[in-house]
Amino acid sequence: MTSHTASAGIADAKTTKAGAARERIVIFDTTLRDGEQSPGASMTLEEKIQVAELLDHMGVDVIEAGFPIASVGDFEAVNEIAKRLKRSVVCGLSRAAFKDIDRAGEALAPAHAKRIHTFISTSPLHMKYKLQMEPEKVYEAVIASVTRARNYTDDVEWSAEDGSRTEHDFLCRCVEAAINAGATTINIPDTVGYTVPEEYAALFRMVRERVPNSDKAVFSVHCHDDLGMAVANSLAGVAGGARQIECTINGLGERAGNAALEEVVMAIRTRGDVMPFYTGIETPLLTQASKLVSAVSSFPVQYNKAIVGKNAFAHESGIHQDGMLKNAETYEIMRPEDVGVRATSLVMGKHSGRHAFRDKLKSLGFELGDNALNDAFKRFKDLADRKKVIYDEDLEALVEDEIANAGEAVSVIALTVIAGTGGPQKAIITMSVNGQHITREATGSGPIDAIFNAVRSIVPHEAKLSLYQVHAVTEGTDAQAEVSVRLEEGGKIATGRGADVDTMVASARAYVSALNRLSVRRQKTAPAAA
Repeated sequence: MTSHTASAGIADAKTTKAGAARERIVIFDTTLRDGEQSPGASMTLEEKIQVAELLDHMGVDVIEAGFPIASVGDFEAVNEIAKRLKRSVVCGLSRAAFKDIDRAGEALAPAHAKRIHTFISTSPLHMKYKLQMEPEKVYEAVIASVTRARNYTDDVEWSAEDGSRTEHDFLCRCVEAAINAGATTINIPDTVGYTVPEEYAALFRMVRERVPNSDKAVFSVHCHDDLGMAVANSLAGVAGGARQIECTINGLGERAGNAALEEVVMAIRTRGDVMPFYTGIETPLLTQASKLVSAVSSFPVQYNKAIVGKNAFAHESGIHQDGMLKNAETYEIMRPEDVGVRATSLVMGKHSGRHAFRDKLKSLGFELGDNALNDAFKRFKDLADRKKVIYDEDLEALVEDEIANAGEAVSVIALTVIAGTGGPQKAIITMSVNGQHITREATGSGPIDAIFNAVRSIVPHEAKLSLYQVHAVTEGTDAQAEVSVRLEEGGKIATGRGADVDTMVASARAYVSALNRLSVRRQKTAPAAA
């Protein structure tokens, strides 16, 4: 099956060694749309293009690039991605309104393969309180919206928002109407993460059995993780007959997030004995994709995250280490190289050269341009002068910080902090603001407060600090500190990260990074009311 027929060619199959047929599962990535809706996860146009191109290279079948009606920025992102991608179907989201659909069609016009994804709520709760529409009007909107979308492309996906809480009779009626109107993919999402696996599988079996024309469309799952079951529910939906999984890198998404792409893909690959399916994903790129999305979204990946977490292939227990030395399969059900992780570690230090540094970064999943590499190498040398041993985690934190803060309008140049029992705590900071160096000093109730006050004196703002979090990247008193800062202003939220051996410097970097991201979010326009 070629990617541009993702909604039509699901009969494509492989066979196992035992001769059993395996069906293709379409992977629909919505990191750039649903993932970016996470508070504080806003991405620039350049960052979205970078993520989209990696997903395309990785073999993702459908990439939902954004919500074109939401803002000029979203429209431009979808339009630019539509011009660039070579393999994946480019998808734009729209509500049932004609202006949404027309805007999506316009944004997707340059794509070699395009899909319009239109949706409307179908649950009693959503229809009554959110839409304030009678079921019959919603039914009419389903037909009208799909019909309108077919004017732009033959590949139309229709979603029943809050489908897992929709009355079965009405859901079946709407699905039948959407297919008759021309929808080639039908998504029944668990919008609020409410369902459980057995229930969700039964829902798909019921719809496919009761809807007369169900064989004319591919069914899709879209699960949120509010109860921690997004991946399990997605796989249950596949067991019930769905053949497309909607997911995001690192499980990024609203509230508790979405089903994680890397988890569903590796579950299907690893447990082929109980799931006779396969995907077209090049799994050795999963770790690289995870690191990129974490860097551009400023959302760190938890250490024990499945597949791509720092500890996913780490063993500290003596019993586990003994087993691993004898046979890796005793405690690892996947090979680390299958997801892009190297089992061996090259120790880096102050005597390492630029070539070794570039090679090491490549092994960790980072490809930097010459300028970015030079900046990262300088920071690495400075770090090596202060640390005896540089761990992989140190390099990851350093480069992710470099990527996250590259090209920002405001940056930290120098910082001096005076602290101690005598007080007052004072910070003297020099910052670059649109290329101009400005130095200010300020006092505070503590060193961090003084730093943030000094930054505020250079970049005045009314944002409220809602999160300040520090953790050590590695062990030891010389470990790098990685700081996360979250700012809120006028309903907008932005998160920034900074890393440095000096916690004060890392804090300043994180605070300034959050301010830069908040500035981007100020420029975003919220979608009009439905």
